[in-house]
Amino acid sequence: MKFGDIARKWLHVLPLIAAVLALTSLPQVSLAQPAPAETAVQAPAASAQSVNVADQNAAPAAAAEASGPTAQGAAASGYTPLGPEWIKGQPTPGALGFQKQYSNIGDEGLFMHDVVLLPVITAVTLLVLALLLWVIVRYNRRRNPVPSKTSHNTLIEVIWTAVPVLILVVIAIPSITLLAHQYQSPPKDALTVKVTGYQWYWGYAYPDNGGFEVISNMLPEEEALKRGEPSHLAVDNRLVVPAGEPIRLQVTGADVIHSFAVPSLWFKIDAVPGRLNERMLFIKEPGIYYGQCSELCGARHGYMPIAVEAVPRAQFEAYIRSQGGTLGGEEAAPAPAAAPLQAPESSVEGAPGAGAAPTAAAPGTEA
Repeated sequence: MKFGDIARKWLHVLPLIAAVLALTSLPQVSLAQPAPAETAVQAPAASAQSVNVADQNAAPAAAAEASGPTAQGAAASGYTPLGPEWIKGQPTPGALGFQKQYSNIGDEGLFMHDVVLLPVITAVTLLVLALLLWVIVRYNRRRNPVPSKTSHNTLIEVIWTAVPVLILVVIAIPSITLLAHQYQSPPKDALTVKVTGYQWYWGYAYPDNGGFEVISNMLPEEEALKRGEPSHLAVDNRLVVPAGEPIRLQVTGADVIHSFAVPSLWFKIDAVPGRLNERMLFIKEPGIYYGQCSELCGARHGYMPIAVEAVPRAQFEAYIRSQGGTLGGEEAAPAPAAAPLQAPESSVEGAPGAGAAPTAAAPGTEA
């Protein structure tokens, strides 16, 4: 049997294959949804909410003691850091695949991988494997002592050119859509947070809220375990942002190239010295989400984790006040008045510090 005869028999199946591949990209349209304006707090337990979310009835002293020294300084402002029961985005031992996603773009990217790319890759791999096995069994020396001298077959050449093109087109449509959504510009009124990568820690500045900067270092393993947080991921000061609203994240490096990456938020952007990279971050619900620097940046590259704490807007405003920052419409505290300029005492004739009056030099002593 010749390849041409087999190709002609299966030629009528090509339109059906193309239609099935095209249908896999249709659900992509329904997945992209506008960002919700507000996100309700989803507390893991009632006791967790009473301790870790701003509550007028909670005892500030007890909440601060439960959350460590950082919380003690913030308790007076009404902000209390989230406890370990709010951890949502973190690696799981022995897990395969991506982490659970907590952003709209993460849901879209996960759909692209699980529904579009993985089935296509599996189908192509199995098809190539089946063709190889069939050629090995059917066209070996024992079954074909006289090999065919066929040099080309137009139909087969058209098929093995057209089918890959159709597959790439089917992949390209949702892929380009995903890229466009990933780099969509944040709205003008989005909160701006500037992230700076240092060797080997992170700095988080809030230009819209007074410009203060928070330095974030990895906690020692004993301290992290004491707080109930994962070692090598827990930090002393988290990046605190509001949940359920777009955030303009501007990232740069102070010394070498770093990379700010949080897998559960489908977020990764390089921190390059002398360059300000910008991307929109959106977190659907409150929680703690861990990441790490993902660009080799020196000896302690593996010791600069990222901890993002997403909280409701009221809790975020309490955090800003606890750091001495300002909110929209508020004026920064006036700087102390500068002391009036004062002429030096030596310039006032007759003053104690002015010195004796100059005297004329004796004759013959001039220089």
